[in-house]
Amino acid sequence: MRADEVSGRWAHAHEEDTSDEMVFRPADAELPPSRGRVAFELRADGSFAETGLGPADVPEEATGSWTLEGATIRLSDGAAQGVPREMEVLRTDKERLVVRKPR
Repeated sequence: MRADEVSGRWAHAHEEDTSDEMVFRPADAELPPSRGRVAFELRADGSFAETGLGPADVPEEATGSWTLEGATIRLSDGAAQGVPREMEVLRTDKERLVVRKPR
């Protein structure tokens, strides 16, 4: 897997999750309104930004760095309730990024 296959802005489409998969759609995709939807951007320069829920249910933004090791995306520290710090990519294309749910 190459970094350019997962780079971009992604929003968690939790409506499409399964028992063992998390689904992310491009951040500009039309998704139903959802309180606390997490989103992140993996940039080509190795930095990332994410939005998650903070301690008082207020959106919290965080930045850091990311790497791709095989099929695993690894993120440095980020938002308190942001995306998982390690995500095993199962499938990806322009419309979806599917990762294994953390155990």
